[in-house]
Parts: sequence; structure tokens; C-alpha cells
Amino acid sequence: MGKIFAVEYVTLDGVFEEPGIWSGPYFNDELVKFQQDNLAECDGLLLGRVTYDGFSKAWPAMEAETGDFGVRMNSIPKWVASTTLTAPTWNASVLEGDVPTAVAALKEQDLTLMVAGSATLVETLRANGLIDEYRLMIYPLVAGSGRRLIPDGAAPGELKLTDAATTDSGVIVARYVPAQ
Repeated sequence: MGKIFAVEYVTLDGVFEEPGIWSGPYFNDELVKFQQDNLAECDGLLLGRVTYDGFSKAWPAMEAETGDFGVRMNSIPKWVASTTLTAPTWNASVLEGDVPTAVAALKEQDLTLMVAGSATLVETLRANGLIDEYRLMIYPLVAGSGRRLIPDGAAPGELKLTDAATTDSGVIVARYVPAQ
């Protein structure tokens, strides 16, 4: 059976919308290594449509400056949750049919898949018990407003902390698995 892990940037108040606006001052070599390790571990990416659109426009142009990371990001397969995307590019395929069913079928192929960003997709996968691990970079700031990782009204659930470390810039890198 495969594995799905979600890697997310979040503020102390749970906001994960637009991390490019607030994460920069805290991003350091430790977080670069964390992201490199995550990408090296996965067989492909699961992305929501908005994240796919942003990534597919940005990453091909960033390969020269990001080296091996950019090459890997551009070359691994991607699966996109979308009801409107008809002609994906960037080594991507659209998930066919019901998203939870399609993702469960990918897990049965013994794939290790990483979800990045993708708010609606993360919530759909979480609600259907398909995320095996959450890898959170918790930034030492309060955004005050914005889309939260777990939206209001989400079904309750428990997580178990499996690992945590703090970077020199004060970002907590925490790993959680669903409590069984």
C-alpha cells in the first residue's frame, strides 16, 4: 500500500494561504533540506487545480536556479484534482472521477505521493482518511486572516505527533499521523 503525505506551510493561527507573502524571512537552509528530502521521497505530486496552475507556470522557469530540486520537481508525475482542467501539461494527469476513489487507487499502486498546498484537496483527502502523514512547517507568526489548513466546521479528528524540530529561524517542523 502506498503513502500520502501533505507538506504545508502554516502560521501559528493555522493560515496556509499565500505562504510566499509571509514565509520568506524565516526560510533557511534547514527548510531547504526538509523540502529536498520530501521531494526526494515521493514518487509524484497530488495537487489541487489552483496549486497546479501556479506551480506549472513557475517551476519550469525556475529549473536553472534551483538545480536538482527543480529538475526533480519538473520531471516527476503529477495528478491534479480538477473538474475543469482538460489538457494538463507539466507531466500531469487529471484525476478521473471521484477524487477520493481515484487517490485510493493510486495508493493501491504502492506510490508515495506528496500533497503541497492544495487546500480543497487536502481537506477532501483528510475527510476521507487518505492522508497518512502531515508534515507541517509552523511559522512563528499570526496572519490574522486567510484560509486555514483545517477549515471551520471540519469533522474532528486526532493526530499523533511523531517528530518535531525547531529551525534556527524559529519554524517548528512537526510530523503528525492520524491517531489510530
